[in-house]
Amino acid sequence: MAILVLARIVGALSLLSSAAHAAQDPAALYPAKPVRLVVPFTPGASSDIIARLLGQKLGEALGQQFIVDNRPGAGGGVGAETVARAAPDGYTLMITNPGPAINNILLRKKPSYTLSDFAAIVYIGSAPMIAVANVKLPANDMKELIAYAKANPGKVTWGSSGSGSNPHAALEQLKAATGVDITHVPYKGTAPALTDTVGGQIDGLYTTTISAESVIKSGRAKVLGVAGPKRAAVLPNVPTLAEQGIRGADNLLWVGLVTTAKVPRAIIERLNGEANRILRTPEVKQRFEQLGIDIEGGTAAHFEQFIRAQAESLRALIKAGVLPVE
Repeated sequence: MAILVLARIVGALSLLSSAAHAAQDPAALYPAKPVRLVVPFTPGASSDIIARLLGQKLGEALGQQFIVDNRPGAGGGVGAETVARAAPDGYTLMITNPGPAINNILLRKKPSYTLSDFAAIVYIGSAPMIAVANVKLPANDMKELIAYAKANPGKVTWGSSGSGSNPHAALEQLKAATGVDITHVPYKGTAPALTDTVGGQIDGLYTTTISAESVIKSGRAKVLGVAGPKRAAVLPNVPTLAEQGIRGADNLLWVGLVTTAKVPRAIIERLNGEANRILRTPEVKQRFEQLGIDIEGGTAAHFEQFIRAQAESLRALIKAGVLPVE
């Protein structure tokens, strides 16, 4: 009888110890409430499409809602600042790309946040930027666009998801590489810029097959070229810029998951592990292939090193005068 009582006491103490440990370590219970997944762009943008797929799968895996929160503006800066200022508890995440992660910091004289305000979770994947144009534009590839722009300085209007965004950076690289005078028209996101391209309010924009999939397939817009080292698998007949004689204007859109700096490492590692598992599932792999995304994955440390390397590359372009600091 005494042994049974002792066993019960030991068991109760063990439960109390576990409860106390969980109370002291929030990561042990994570996530205990819905998680906000910030997308610093409008619905329908590349990052938004990826966020909704990944958020759904993370929610299923972790037993909590991952609520997509679109915060467009300032080339991704509005949403990024929201995450930078959030509590470091792992309940505010962000799907990021070069715009909010790097460009908005290095291409602005007075950035509202820094690289150190974020903690990397996982590198999701990448896709080359593609030049998409209104069907009535008198150019059917990038070589013809450059010739037309040179013959009509300032007449070609080119949209982006905002000043400092990756599409804006791609345009500036093209202008520096070719010497053309193309007028930049910043929007609050890719979706409205793409809508105006289809409607003829502007001539074109840099985007990805992810965002432009429907308008390309329906013939409401045309693709002039791929700003990557190889042709896009989903656009096998569209030549790269290099194939069209344009060098030094390639631009890759990479996408990753980050959170606020100083979030407990255990939470970051859990999210990293689940995200990597999700990226390897046949359903997600197939969908990403359809969208033209090359899946990356890997450790949080790998993604952090990648971001810093990308920042150094951008600093070199700024120093060379390719990209302006505003």
